[in-house]
Amino acid sequence: MLWRAIAEGSPGPKWAGLFAEYWPAYKKWWLREGESARPTYRDCRRALVQHMPEIVPHYDQLCALAGGGDLAARFLSFYCPPPYLSGCSQAIWTGAEPVLVRNYDYDPAAFDCLILKTDWQGRRVMGTSDGVWGLVDGMNDAGLAISLTFGGRRVVGAGFGVPLILRYVLQTCTTTEQAGAALARIPCHMAYNVTVLDAQRNYITAMLAPDRPAILTHAAVATNHQEQVDWISHARFTSTVERERFLLHRLTLHRDPQEKFINAFLRAPLYSTAFASGFGTLYTAVYRPRLQEMEVRWPGTVWSLTMADQWDTARHVKIPTPA
Repeated sequence: MLWRAIAEGSPGPKWAGLFAEYWPAYKKWWLREGESARPTYRDCRRALVQHMPEIVPHYDQLCALAGGGDLAARFLSFYCPPPYLSGCSQAIWTGAEPVLVRNYDYDPAAFDCLILKTDWQGRRVMGTSDGVWGLVDGMNDAGLAISLTFGGRRVVGAGFGVPLILRYVLQTCTTTEQAGAALARIPCHMAYNVTVLDAQRNYITAMLAPDRPAILTHAAVATNHQEQVDWISHARFTSTVERERFLLHRLTLHRDPQEKFINAFLRAPLYSTAFASGFGTLYTAVYRPRLQEMEVRWPGTVWSLTMADQWDTARHVKIPTPA
């Protein structure tokens, strides 16, 4: 996998180049159920104006950079996209210098392999890209960190793809309380668990779903179910209950030091090699809100990035496979 870390303060030629590179594959995915299955541009923009008005100027600017086409604009709204599943484990180590740690388990052929740093309207944000401006995890310059896992339910409804919701939270919120309020009101098209940690050491996990109100919890651990297992076969395949129990044990009954806790994400049962099934662990991310630092880890490798770094760098990563 070729990973890139790219910085561009305001959307411009770098972002336009990335969109041109990724759009053919995303267009094929977005149209896989037929164009009529996706909302119209009018409906997409109306939904953004209603639920996330603060980022509409960014959306309009990106649509223009993408060429102003109807399909691209509808895709970039993230409104009612095709369903997609991931694995993932995430947890907050709640010591003196708290960190948010997560594994992202997904299909390597459908992943951006891209870390973006932006400075839109004075708010610096860095995180792991999805859909070229959405995020699956990230942090802003106020020290607010956020991450997602699939919620383990098959229900699909009217709402936004969760990566854009994470982008919105980091663009507009500075505290966990503000993030929780935003997550509770913005409709999400599938079930997801979103964990948030701020610089004041406050944290929540929000359980989002399109068919019921969001559940805001003080849980420090999230895997791939919500309160109880809903999709039994998926739970068995991804070992969501076993991973949750393992993390809870590490945080409570057998309290690990920070580094040992982080390293546990690079081994079974948290680390997955099910790449052929689309659920291998592509990376481990570590967010340190008070230090404005993130790390991307693989077995034997740590890539450290900060808000102050000079970006535009890359590295090749070999995905481990079972012995």
